[in-house]
Amino acid sequence: MTESAENTQAAQPDEQVRALDRLVGSWRVSGGAEGTVTYRWLDGGFFLIQDVELEQYGQSITGFEVIGREKTFGAEKASEDIKSRFYGRDGSTFDYVYELDGDTLTIWGGEKGSPAYYRGTFGADGETVSGAWVYPGGGGYDSSMTRIK
Repeated sequence: MTESAENTQAAQPDEQVRALDRLVGSWRVSGGAEGTVTYRWLDGGFFLIQDVELEQYGQSITGFEVIGREKTFGAEKASEDIKSRFYGRDGSTFDYVYELDGDTLTIWGGEKGSPAYYRGTFGADGETVSGAWVYPGGGGYDSSMTRIK
C-alpha cells in the first residue's frame, strides 16, 4: 500500500465513533434535568458536537460538548476511548468517556469505569433513550431523551 493510500485510510472515523450517529438530531430531555440537546457532526465525521440547553435544580445549564477520539499534539494515534469535554457558559468543563454497546449507551464521568456514570438504553425505534445518572455514595437521577427532530 502506498503512503498516500495509508493516509487516506487513516483519515476515516472508526466504526465505534460512527455508531454514535444514532444520537444525531434534537432531543427533549426529561427527568432530573429538563430541556433540549442537539447532536451534530463536525465536518469530517471525527467529532460529534452536542449543544446543551437544560435546567436542573433551578439552574440553567447551557454549553456544548465535543465527543470523539482524543489525538493529542504529537500523538501517532488517537485514544482508545471515545472521550468528550463539556464547556459550560459558567466556565465549567467536564470530561466524559462514551461507550455504546448495542443499544446501551454509557457515559462515564471522567474516566471509563468511574463510579459516576449515565447508562441508558435506546428504544426499539431509536427515538428514545431511557436510563439514569448514578453517583458514588447514592444520588443520581432518572434521565430520558425523546427525539424531536
